[in-house]
Amino acid sequence: MVARQASIKITDYTKKFPIVTVTGVRQCGKTTMLRSSFPEYGYVSLEDADIREFAMSDPRGFLQGYETPCIIDEIQRVPELFSYLQTKVDNDNVMGEYILSGSHNFLLMEKVSQSLAGRTAVFTLAPFSISELSSAEMLCTNADELMLKGFYPAIYNRSLSPDEYFPSYIRTYIERDVRLIKNITDADGFTRFVRLLAARSGQTINHTDLSNACGISVPTVRAWLSVLRQSFIVFELMPYYRNYSKRLVKTPKLYFYDTGLLCHMLGIETKEQLSAHPLRGAVFETMVISEYMKSRFFKGKETAGYFWRDTNQNEVDLLTEDMGELRAYEIKSGKTMNRKFFDGLYKFSDISGIPKENLNCILDIDRSMRGEKGNFIRYTEAF
Repeated sequence: MVARQASIKITDYTKKFPIVTVTGVRQCGKTTMLRSSFPEYGYVSLEDADIREFAMSDPRGFLQGYETPCIIDEIQRVPELFSYLQTKVDNDNVMGEYILSGSHNFLLMEKVSQSLAGRTAVFTLAPFSISELSSAEMLCTNADELMLKGFYPAIYNRSLSPDEYFPSYIRTYIERDVRLIKNITDADGFTRFVRLLAARSGQTINHTDLSNACGISVPTVRAWLSVLRQSFIVFELMPYYRNYSKRLVKTPKLYFYDTGLLCHMLGIETKEQLSAHPLRGAVFETMVISEYMKSRFFKGKETAGYFWRDTNQNEVDLLTEDMGELRAYEIKSGKTMNRKFFDGLYKFSDISGIPKENLNCILDIDRSMRGEKGNFIRYTEAF
């Protein structure tokens, strides 16, 4: 069993809010984590058809039938419950009375914002992180093997290979999750679209280019991207500007949350194939930036990551802001340290005034080395 870092923050939330809502991609381990970390809570899943019918037909009776504290799983399946939960927790005034869990962020958050605003903390769970696997002594020492496997719990808990796990995962995701969020009838076209995005992980998004390449309209591109973001398959990294409003309107980069799924969509089946693949660097960059996202999620914080690129194409792969402190990261998939990797970082330092000790190059090296003019960091120790 891999101990989840998220349980610490969720436990803290149960002392401060009557409801804690846990969302995240399907099969990232929400149910397992909640049931193991909160054994004092009762549990009910609305995935079961008979229980779901009871909750839909008699919401008040359903809530009275389960003693609190209680975990209600797949809560978005019965949106009728939200208004009744609002009334109940307002009357009871008990912290940590319910933990709600669901995979469909859009459907879930729509109801949370309507009925439970101010009554619930919202927490995003992701698949395993590098640090969690390391603590459980389950971390692959070979970067290519790690990227190929990815971080979904089933691969580790059930000893599944990526080629056994991901085909059924994609089929289930499209047949259930996608059609619940948006009625997409062209399942094959949607799968091709995801494969097209896989070849562009780590690149800026051009809706017209995606439209032409996939043979769909620009509005459809935007709609399908929205589905993938809402279901935690992909995320966007915004460009960094001192003018905060510009960060919200300029073209972002797109990344996959999980490199195992990314490799599967790229048709990569072995670590040897990945090690020679022209997109290996993009896969490595995706893994590192996804680890940063997880580090924020598991602390209950919003992401504060950006990239920077100037008109001369000088670039910094990742900028992070935490407590007002800015850090810059260049990401290289190789094993050889080279001070030239800091060229873009130094240019950004000259412009921004960020101190040299906050400049970092992340590589696949044996151990981290820190210095006054920048740090070489092993990818497993970055976040």
